[in-house]
Amino acid sequence: MRRFLVRFIRPESFVHTRSSAGFTITTSGFEFSVHTAVDRELILHHDGLALLFTPPFDRSALDPGYIKGYPPGLRENGGQYTHAALWSVMAFADLGEGDKAAALFWMLNPINHARTRIDMHRYKVEPYVVAADVYAAPGHVGRGGWTWYTGSAGWMQRAGVECILGLRIEGSVLRLDPCIPKSWPRFEITLRHGASRYEIVVENPQSVQRGVAAAELDGAKIAARPLSFPLKDDGAIHRLQVRLG
Repeated sequence: MRRFLVRFIRPESFVHTRSSAGFTITTSGFEFSVHTAVDRELILHHDGLALLFTPPFDRSALDPGYIKGYPPGLRENGGQYTHAALWSVMAFADLGEGDKAAALFWMLNPINHARTRIDMHRYKVEPYVVAADVYAAPGHVGRGGWTWYTGSAGWMQRAGVECILGLRIEGSVLRLDPCIPKSWPRFEITLRHGASRYEIVVENPQSVQRGVAAAELDGAKIAARPLSFPLKDDGAIHRLQVRLG
């Protein structure tokens, strides 16, 4: 419901990443239509931006709070707010859209804002740390804002490791449910747990985005789905083989 309230009560802000991402993660009702709107209206592939909402607040008589104090297209007033953009990565992964999740993650990766000299002069901030925001205002499109932002960095780590690679540690239990691009043939993870080491290899022979077809831990099949097993701190090297399909 939040997404629709944003649209009809605040006409200057009709598509909103925060509410749309939360809507997908917490419900199963209008997931695809909401994220089709996010993909179409908020993710600007040409500019390399994922907007918080559009259009920004400017002349509306309604007062959304402090964000209206920013010029249109800056920070939370219709720019890229990286927290929320990463929640969209997580939401795409939750829907099984590995191609979209990884593409948006790549776009948000700060190093990809400084791949050329032109990119660097446009971005203007450190490309090796996460920025809280990236401007969408005319004349400043693509300029980085507040950098060294640990909140956004934390969400980026979680989006990449937990949602795309699908690796979660809950207590002493490892859970693995990858959602990756179809083009990835495989990936590997090395995990330390106490004195033990887990060498994880995930193969994708059928070019799928999600779905564990088979798994073996130290040669023994694992039937549990979603894939999970208790971790051991026994000083040994354990090998997990996973096949998607």
